Amino acid sequence: MFNRVLAFAALLAATACSNAETAAPSAAGIQEGRDYVVLPTPQPTSAPGKIEVVEVFGYWCIHCAHLDPTVTEWKKTSPDDVAFRYMPAVFSGGVDEFFARAFYTAETMGVLDKTHSDMFKAAAVDRKIKSPDDIVNFYAERGVDREAFQATMNSFAVNAKIARTKQTLPGYALEGTPGLIVNGKYRVLNSQGGWDKTMAVVDQLIEMERRSQKGG
Repeated sequence: MFNRVLAFAALLAATACSNAETAAPSAAGIQEGRDYVVLPTPQPTSAPGKIEVVEVFGYWCIHCAHLDPTVTEWKKTSPDDVAFRYMPAVFSGGVDEFFARAFYTAETMGVLDKTHSDMFKAAAVDRKIKSPDDIVNFYAERGVDREAFQATMNSFAVNAKIARTKQTLPGYALEGTPGLIVNGKYRVLNSQGGWDKTMAVVDQLIEMERRSQKGG
C-alpha cells in the first residue's frame, strides 16, 4: 500500500481543505451560527477534568499551514484547565491517511515537536512531497531512523490511532480543514478577521464551557 507512488496532485485537489476565514466575532461576543456551531451529539474527549481543544488538520492543507503559527503561540499561554491535541484528518483513506500515519508515527517516536511545522511547509507551502517515499525521506533527513519509522507506521499502535480517528471524525461534522473542536461540543466557524480572531472564538468557547461546568 505504502510502496507505490500516489497521484498526489489529484488527491490533494480532491481532499477537503476549507476556504477558511469567513466571519469574525463582534465586540458583543460570539454568536451561534456565525462564530460556532453546536455539534448534533456531544463527542467524547480524552482529557478528563479539562476542557479539550482539538485541531483537525491535514499536512496537505494550506489553511492548516497558515493556522499553525497562531496555534503554536496560543498553546504557550493556554490555561492549565485546557488540554490541546492535534488530530490528523482521514477522509479518503488515500494521501490523507498516509500523512496521518506519518503524524502518529512522529508522535509515537517523540519527534513531533521538531517535525510538525516543517511538514506543513514541505507539503502544503512548498509542495515538495510528491510520493510516499518523499514523506519517509522528510523524516529521515531530520535524523529519524528510516526503518524504524516505516515499521512504526504499520504498527499496532498507529493502526489503532488511525481506526480511532476514523471513528471520531464523523461526529465533528466537519466541512473541511482546519477544524477546531472545543470540549467535544462546539465546532468553530473560521473567521474572516484572521486566525487570531478564530482563536479568540476558541477562548470564548472555553470560557463559556468553564462557566457551564461551574453552573454559571
